[in-house]
Amino acid sequence: MCNACKGNYYITTPIYYPSSNLHIGHAYCTVATDTMARYKRLQGYNVKFLTGTDEHGQKIEEKAKEAGVTPQQFVDNIVLGEKGVLDLWKLMNISYDRFIRTTDDYHVAAIQKIFKKMYDNGDIYKGSYKGKYCTPCESFWTESQLVDGKCPDCGREVHDAEEEAYFFRLSKYADRIQDLLENTDFLEPRSRVNEMVNNFIKPGLADLCVSRTSFTWGVPVDFDPGHVVYVWIDALFNYMTALGFENDKYDDLNDFWPADVHFVGKEIVRFHSIIWPAMLMSLDLPLPKKVYGHGWLNFNGEKMSKSRGNVVDPYVLSERFGVDALRFFLLRTFPFGSDGNFTNEMLISTINTDLANTLGNLVSRTVAMNQKYFGGQLGQGGAAAPLDEELKALAADVCAKYEQQMDKFQFSVALNEVFRLLDRANKYIDETTPWILAKTEENKPRLLTVMKNLCECIRLSAILITPMMPETARKIFDMLNVPAAARTWDAKCYCADENAVWNTVTGAVLFPRIDMEKELAALEELSKASKKPAIEIEPYAEENVDFDTFCKSDFRAVKVKACQNVKKSNKLLQFTLDDGTGTDRQILSGIAMYYKPEDLVGKTLVAITNLPPRKMMGRESCGMLLSAVHTVNGEEKLNLIMIDDAIPAGAKLC
Repeated sequence: MCNACKGNYYITTPIYYPSSNLHIGHAYCTVATDTMARYKRLQGYNVKFLTGTDEHGQKIEEKAKEAGVTPQQFVDNIVLGEKGVLDLWKLMNISYDRFIRTTDDYHVAAIQKIFKKMYDNGDIYKGSYKGKYCTPCESFWTESQLVDGKCPDCGREVHDAEEEAYFFRLSKYADRIQDLLENTDFLEPRSRVNEMVNNFIKPGLADLCVSRTSFTWGVPVDFDPGHVVYVWIDALFNYMTALGFENDKYDDLNDFWPADVHFVGKEIVRFHSIIWPAMLMSLDLPLPKKVYGHGWLNFNGEKMSKSRGNVVDPYVLSERFGVDALRFFLLRTFPFGSDGNFTNEMLISTINTDLANTLGNLVSRTVAMNQKYFGGQLGQGGAAAPLDEELKALAADVCAKYEQQMDKFQFSVALNEVFRLLDRANKYIDETTPWILAKTEENKPRLLTVMKNLCECIRLSAILITPMMPETARKIFDMLNVPAAARTWDAKCYCADENAVWNTVTGAVLFPRIDMEKELAALEELSKASKKPAIEIEPYAEENVDFDTFCKSDFRAVKVKACQNVKKSNKLLQFTLDDGTGTDRQILSGIAMYYKPEDLVGKTLVAITNLPPRKMMGRESCGMLLSAVHTVNGEEKLNLIMIDDAIPAGAKLC
C-alpha cells in the first residue's frame, strides 16, 4: 500500500492569544504538532493540521486601548504584521493545513448559533456573577482555588467581578467528566488526570460563567445585547467551526471530526479536558479522541514570560543556528509532557554533540569516502560480513521502536532511537576501517559493501528525522541522490544488498561546530542590546498643592539664543534666553552632563519666570527651566522639556 491513504487524521494546536512578544515557548507546542502532522503524512494519512489565533477578550480590548488602536487593528497587526504569528509559523516551517482566527465572520456566526443551542436546551441560564477573575488568563476562580490569593495558573493578581451573566451547567456533567478522565485514556499524560480530578472535580464543579457585560470585544450574544460570549467557548469550538460546524465556509467535519488529538499546554488542560467535553456532551456531539497536555518550556527554571524578562527570541536563534537545529533541540531535549529548562549552553551543546558530531560528521565522512574511493559511484557487487547483518537487524529494531514512540508522542525517545542507529553507524566505520580497506584492490568489494551500508543507515535515518527536520532530511537525500520513492515511510526497509546502487554528491557541511564560548558571548551582547532599559520614575508627591498657589507660577515659552558651560562646574549650563520681553533672560541649569551647549541653541524650552533670582557659581539665574527626571538602570537622567518651535517666545503656558 505504497501510495494508499491510511485514513484521515486531525490534529490541532491551541489557538494562540496574539502576543506582540512571541518567544520560543510559543513555538514549542506548534513545532511538536507540526512534527506529528508530518509523521502522519509520511505514513500515508490524509492529515488536517489546524492552528490559529484566539483574538477576543478583555485583555485584548485593554491592550488595544493602551496602544491607541481598535481591537481589530491590534490583532490584525500582531497576526499579519512583521514577526507576527504567521511570520513565526513560516519561520519555524510549520506545515499547517488550516489557520483560523476567532474574528473570522464564519466563526463568529457559528459561535452565536452554538451558544443559542446550549441556551435552548437548558444548559445555559441567566444569573449574576460575583467572584474572582484573572484578566490575563480570562479565567474565573473561586476563593478556594486561588493560591496565596492569586490566580493559580499565572500567579497574577485577581480582581472582584460582579455583573449580570449567563452560566453553563458545568456541574451537571461532573460525574460524566470524572468517568471520562479516570476510566479512559482521553487525557494524557496520566498525571494531568489526577490534577484535574483532585483539584477541580472532587472539590465540586461549579457552573461556569459564560458571558460578560463589562467589556464589548467578543462574540455578541445575539439574543441579549450587551452580553459577549465567554472567550473560552469562542476559542474551544474553533476546532469544529474550522471544519464547517454551524457554517458553510468549510465542509469536512464528517471527514475529520472527532479530532485525533488536541496538543495543549498544561495551563489550559482544565479548559480542554473538563469544559470542552462538557459542552460537547451538552450538544450531544462526539468528543475528541485525546487531549495531550505538554509541559512548559522554562528559562532558568521559570516559565518564559515577557513580564519576567526571560523570553528567548526564535528569530535570533534561527538566524544563528538554523530552524532545523532549533526544532531538533526542542524535540530532542525535552520529553513531551514534562517541563523543560531552556538554556543557550544546552542548545549549543546539543547542536555540537548530536548534529555536528554524530549526524553531520557521519554524512560528511561517508560522502567524502565515497567520492575518494569510488568517485561517488557505488555500483553493484560487494562482499557481506556478519557485522553487516547486525547493522541491518539494529536498523529494523530502531524503525519499529521509533514508530512505537512516535505514536505515543514521545518525540525525544523516538529521536533517541534514530541516534542509536547513527551512533552504531559511526562505530561501524571504526570497526571496518575503510581507509585500510582502500589500500588494496582485493579489499575493494568489502569496501563497497561498507560504503553501501553506511549510505543505507543514513538514508533510513533521514526518513526518520523528516518530521522533525524536514530541510535537513531533504539535504541528506539530495547528497545521497536518493530517488523520491526511497524517501518514503514505506521505503524504511534495509536494502544495502549487492544490487543496491548509489551515486553520492558532495554538499555543504550540515551543521558546523559552534565555538561555545564565543557564541555565548555573542548571544549575551545581543541580549543586552535588545533589553529595554529599566526605567524608574520619581515617586509622586503626597502633599497636595493649593490650586491658587500653583496658578501663581508663570510658565513661559523661551528661545535659546546662546548656551555655554559654566567654568569650574561639570553640571551647569548658562542659557541666554529670549522670553518675549525684549530683554535677554539668563538661567542656569544643571543639565551639562546630558546635552552639548551648541545642540540647544535655537530650541524652544519651558521656564518658570517668576522665581526670585539666585546666585549659582557666582552667576545670577533668573528662573528655572523645566526638565523631566527619571532613572535608567540605576542612573539618573534629565531631559529638558522642549516644545514646538512655532510657539513664540513669551507665550504663557496654562
